[in-house]
Amino acid sequence: MSLFLEIPEWPLGIRFRTFNNSGEIVVPPHWHKEVEIIYVTKGSVNIGYNHKILQVHEGEIFVFESGVSHFFLASPESERLVYQFDEGLFREGLLGIAEPKQISTLFNEAENHSAQWPHQTTMTMRRHLETIYQEITAQPPGFQFAIIGALNDLVTLYFREIPKKQPSHISESFSEAARNAETLARLNQVFIFLEEHYHEGIQIKDVADHAGFSPYYFTRFFKKHTGSTFMQFLTEYRINQAKYILAHENLPMAEVAEKAGFNSVKTFHHVFKEKVGQSPLKYQKAIFGNN
Repeated sequence: MSLFLEIPEWPLGIRFRTFNNSGEIVVPPHWHKEVEIIYVTKGSVNIGYNHKILQVHEGEIFVFESGVSHFFLASPESERLVYQFDEGLFREGLLGIAEPKQISTLFNEAENHSAQWPHQTTMTMRRHLETIYQEITAQPPGFQFAIIGALNDLVTLYFREIPKKQPSHISESFSEAARNAETLARLNQVFIFLEEHYHEGIQIKDVADHAGFSPYYFTRFFKKHTGSTFMQFLTEYRINQAKYILAHENLPMAEVAEKAGFNSVKTFHHVFKEKVGQSPLKYQKAIFGNN
């Protein structure tokens, strides 16, 4: 089975998100540079990590460090909260205290499964995670600060209370993370090029040349690590740009299409409706109203 890179979207404008998953679901092997926390609130989930399958029960927590492949299979009656954040969040702005290596080491060296933590530490972590989810769901005034505060408290637990894993497991996770970091660095060249040129008529050869690949190798490399072709990825990116424009600017469709990188209004309308399930005009009216 192919191993895909997951690229999260950040709805809050900071590199953090949380969401609820319920019911029977299979998430295939994938990896990402973000730390991911699974908090099982009902039932149980089978976690694939470090070449093993582990069962995480109700009330337990499992943490995937940056760059390590994983998958999970959830039971039909299970529910879980999922949290993802970029380690860089703790090196920016008011949080810019810890060294990059220090933050990465925290998550790489710590025991992943709360079953190996002191009971009180698990209870404290659950409180922080529940606070974050409640704040992001209700979004009262100042909720962003509450989320950042809870994330800081979470990292403090890693500094002070969460035990370290066995040395052999640390070396295995470091090795895989290093391989994935190299892949991510190469893909990042592609993502930067896409961000700067998505509104232009990009061809496979253009981006392959920029990344230093032949078109043939680039096509295989990109599909292997993202799960989609570059042109599919580019179309999805342009649709997301169009959705952002439609949500923030009341512009004619022709101008939206041009700014999002589509070569005609007709193509834009067709692709948008196919991907989003409604026309761009209806999408815009749902946000701004009919006035």
